[in-house]
Amino acid sequence: MQNNKLGTFGGVFTPSLLTILGVIMYLRFGWVVGNVGLIGTLMIVTLSTSITFLTSLSIASIATNSKVKAGGAYYMISRSLGVEIGGALGIPLYLAQTFSVALYVMGFSESLVAVFPVLNFKVVGVITTLLLGVLALFSTKATIRAQYFILSIIGLSLISLVLGKPIENSEIEMWGVPEHMSVGFWQVFAVFFPAVTGIMTGVNMSGDLKNPSRSIPLGTFLAVAIGYLIYMGLPLILAGRADAATLVEDPLIMRKIAFWGGAILLGVWGASLSSAVGSLLGAPRVLQALTRDNVVPRKMSVLANGYGPENIPRGGTILTIAITLVSVILGDLDAIAPVLTMFFLATYGILNVTAGIERFLKSPSFRPKFKVHWIFSLVGAVGCIAVMFLIHAVATILSVVFILAVLIWLRRRRLKTTWGDVRSGMLLQVVRYALLQLKPHNDPKSWRPNILVFSGAPIKRWHLIDFANGLAQEKGLFTVATILPEAKVSQEKIYQYEKQIKEYLIEKNIRSLVRVVRAQNPFVGAQYLSNAYGLGPLVPNTILLGDTTDASHHEPYSDMINHFYQSRKNVIILRDEEPVPNRSNLNVDIWWGGLKGNGGLMMVLGYMMQNSPHWQQVNITIKMVVTSQKAALEAEKNLDKLLSSIRVDFKKKILVSEKGDFFNLLSNDSQATDLVMLGLKKPDAGFSGYFNDLKRKTASIPRKLFVVASHDIAFKEILS
Repeated sequence: MQNNKLGTFGGVFTPSLLTILGVIMYLRFGWVVGNVGLIGTLMIVTLSTSITFLTSLSIASIATNSKVKAGGAYYMISRSLGVEIGGALGIPLYLAQTFSVALYVMGFSESLVAVFPVLNFKVVGVITTLLLGVLALFSTKATIRAQYFILSIIGLSLISLVLGKPIENSEIEMWGVPEHMSVGFWQVFAVFFPAVTGIMTGVNMSGDLKNPSRSIPLGTFLAVAIGYLIYMGLPLILAGRADAATLVEDPLIMRKIAFWGGAILLGVWGASLSSAVGSLLGAPRVLQALTRDNVVPRKMSVLANGYGPENIPRGGTILTIAITLVSVILGDLDAIAPVLTMFFLATYGILNVTAGIERFLKSPSFRPKFKVHWIFSLVGAVGCIAVMFLIHAVATILSVVFILAVLIWLRRRRLKTTWGDVRSGMLLQVVRYALLQLKPHNDPKSWRPNILVFSGAPIKRWHLIDFANGLAQEKGLFTVATILPEAKVSQEKIYQYEKQIKEYLIEKNIRSLVRVVRAQNPFVGAQYLSNAYGLGPLVPNTILLGDTTDASHHEPYSDMINHFYQSRKNVIILRDEEPVPNRSNLNVDIWWGGLKGNGGLMMVLGYMMQNSPHWQQVNITIKMVVTSQKAALEAEKNLDKLLSSIRVDFKKKILVSEKGDFFNLLSNDSQATDLVMLGLKKPDAGFSGYFNDLKRKTASIPRKLFVVASHDIAFKEILS
């Protein structure tokens, strides 16, 4: 199989150089020189090539870090930034290369018909597409050999141009736009730049190379260098043989000033065909790699197959030929041509970003033989973005929208891969920076819930996870914690349990952390985990758990609650004996005893529930019991003032009971309420008896949230 692979010259250098020396060189380069002058042209060539050279540096860095398999740019990006971003660029890249085949074939057909008017444009295009397609279908090597022939024709045309003579006295300006010209420098730059974007042609042949990590950098550098030398030399010839007006007006001016004009015509045809061949070889291989990674739907899995000793992707080639034929028959791709160029430039930009990120993060796995400072990659990425807008701002926006649409589609499919990528390293750097910036004691104004949920097996106490998910959405974090008995579960199985819980939560669309530990009993394990869990200042500040119904567990359960409180953590106990009937319209009662103590935390929890997308509508009512009508008026006045000052949309209800029978009032007034919040006294040695008595007195309330606020959090300041 290795003997059938391509080397540097045939696999990378030749297709890249032939795409660089394309139709723009023959048909538009005189126009460039005529519009911006000699020095202006040399600046455009240098600036354009600098961007592609910086991209080549990034390509070389990625290619020499690990083996590059089939797929070229898609493979490089997907293995660094993930399959979603790789696919979001790989699909547009395939389409761009496919339509490029059509554009080059149409350019060849138009030039041929111009010389031989008797020919039919569409017939020539269809025949040309089929002949190139047959060549690509059955032998990659034969196609490469055809490119050698085309390269020799282009070489002959350049020699003929050098040996030619002036057709008039040249009065071309050295710099600047001549007075009679209306095209500006950046407009000319936008026309010329696509001429130097052929570096990806060779990269896309990565799967057909004997040694991709050597051939891709070397072949790409050589193609860029020789292309630059040719483009720097041609303006000197053109400027010395015709004046600006002639260069602008005659697209085939090279034919007149060359030693043999026919060689230029052959060069135009060769350039068109070679560019078409390069794209026809590269596009199916990108599609093959996309299919093998399941980016393309499984219905099209036949596109992943390779045939013969050269592993030719015939399915992808046939599809590419079919799309090309339809495009040629329809006849006009000018409207989408700018968008296709944007896809190429977006790919170059992301390649620069990929190399820059890898180098900046200094990942241990990124050890390229060819080292490039991340600054150069960043400059290359910025250059690509700038050029995209300079060439066509609307096309740039359309291409970005298309790429984002593909990215969203791929993310929804939740593709699974067998390789890692750089995203975890990027996130780790961000997390590291953020952790080091966090203060040990957060300001009350920046308080966010970081909830540790002791749910046990998620299925058994799903209501705890569901409630924590509602509180933490868009505002904080929560961790689903499970304590397993040491006697029954080995440490080796802990990782597997965590993995299973994570997968289960992902299926339920729950975004949370997961922690599983072993302990002699759940109460000791919970205390241990509450002490040890967290990273630096980012530790849980709130504990959410259910209740225990086993009488033998009352004392250790109360000790555990006391431990949480002494550890300066809020404690929330959710007794949910019946499921919440309707998430779209939830009624919550907060039984109020004042802002101090638990009152502030209950107000914050109510506000978070009311503003969470988890619940469509939450109606919060603050309820308070007083002993006289006079006290009711004063309490109502104080509550109005408080609710106004903390800017929350809560209702209020003052109940009068001269006998002070609080629990009868609570049971009667909140019987039909979906959730009741009650504050607990400070946990102490007698907490078990107190809590059991409280549960007995509120037994008629089906859903209760008992709250104990940490004495270390100033909820009054949070609400102010």
